[in-house]
Amino acid sequence: MSLINVSNLTFAYEGSYDNIFEQVSFQIDTDWKLGFTGRNGRGKTTFLNLLLGKLEYSGTISAAVSFDYFPFTVEHPEHLTYDVVSDIYPDYEHWRLQKELSLLQLSEDVLYRPFESLSSGEQTKVQLAALFLKENHFLLIDEPTNHLDIHARQLVSQYLSRKKGFILVSHDRAFLDQCVDHILSINKTNIEIQKGNFSDWWLNKQRQDQYELNENEKLHKDIKRLSDASKRTGQWSQEVEKTKNGTRNSGSKVDKGYIGHKAAKMMKRSKTIEQRQHTAMEEKSKLLQNIETSDSLKISQLVYPKSQLAELDHVSINYEGKNVCQNVSFSIEQGDRIAVTGPNGSGKSSLLKLILGEEISFSGTFRKGSQLKISYVSQDTSNLRGSLSDYARQQEIDESLFKAILRKLDFSRLQFEKDMAWFSGGQKKKVLIARSLCEQTHLHIWDEPLNFIDVISRMQIEEVLLEYEPTMVFVEHDREFARKIATQTVELEG
Repeated sequence: MSLINVSNLTFAYEGSYDNIFEQVSFQIDTDWKLGFTGRNGRGKTTFLNLLLGKLEYSGTISAAVSFDYFPFTVEHPEHLTYDVVSDIYPDYEHWRLQKELSLLQLSEDVLYRPFESLSSGEQTKVQLAALFLKENHFLLIDEPTNHLDIHARQLVSQYLSRKKGFILVSHDRAFLDQCVDHILSINKTNIEIQKGNFSDWWLNKQRQDQYELNENEKLHKDIKRLSDASKRTGQWSQEVEKTKNGTRNSGSKVDKGYIGHKAAKMMKRSKTIEQRQHTAMEEKSKLLQNIETSDSLKISQLVYPKSQLAELDHVSINYEGKNVCQNVSFSIEQGDRIAVTGPNGSGKSSLLKLILGEEISFSGTFRKGSQLKISYVSQDTSNLRGSLSDYARQQEIDESLFKAILRKLDFSRLQFEKDMAWFSGGQKKKVLIARSLCEQTHLHIWDEPLNFIDVISRMQIEEVLLEYEPTMVFVEHDREFARKIATQTVELEG
């Protein structure tokens, strides 16, 4: 066990006016299993690069361990996987690698295949197994769940639960809950560490947010009451001043000593009220800084004239000469939210493309309503470039609603001025989701929409969908999201 010490860390990218981190200090025990969470664009990957020494910063980061990053760059993917592992760690013991691979339910045969021929899930497992062979190394694991199916996520989370000494960036709540014992969170104004898994952290955050909201309301009432009292005291003081040079109602001379004493007393009371008001305002200013606010949205979907939008009856899809799914039968009724699940390669994306109307080779019966309008969210975001305003005009959607949804998903107004090509992967996916929610459509089809999207935004997307209740068919490996959103599940066996 040793400590990673971060002291007075300050960092900003060259040419930026805003610091991503400012005077940040904390400690990490190298035996901890840390889940790393925070909104897209808050600096998670930046912090990992700071630990790796890739960026210049002020302050200090000290550690008695070396850092390794996942996923690492494979320079020769055409080489055998055995050689790729040797490039990462030349001095490994083969029996230990065999043990790691068996924990990940990988056959030793994968070592004698070209690395590029492995599936994305197999590549993830091989890289993790190789990195955990190293001793006195602390792993920085950056979003290992992207493109892993539900079964592979379950397996990798079980594997990581047996390990220690890593920071894990993942936006899958169930995945984090199974394999971490601390949460490192980048909030709006600070970085904090809490013991427990993601659900523990989220429950504590909700309690803290509610406490601050209650305190804020109480102080707001106090400030108003003190402000009203201050005004009354000021009016009384003015009345007393008027009597200084006048006479009493009885006609007798004014007792200036008495009036002076009364004025001084009122002045003291006024100062006391002012001080209490200032203290209350100071306390109020410390609240609500890390609350993730979100306004409610009004979104409407087109109503299709018939209750049934589409139907598949014993559909089998052929891709590159082989059947990827067989005898699939289900109907899409108005109000359905259908999750399509199954291992990678089982034909989930092909099924979505068939419903979209793309040229897909299939057998069986597929019927789709005439003039059915469909909104599609693809896995691919590479075509996004240019301004958000231009994009809204090109897509013929309401720009104000589009940006309101993005604001709900933590886009700053400054972000609205940037070229989309510079957005992070999570921000680009939010653009596609916001565009889909704005479209006047009968059916939403979303293919792995949550890749790269932060946990809090995922929960806000859930809230919108549960309130708005659109008809949709989706593929998503986030178990918690699918559990909350789906009204029914279609499972492909592959």
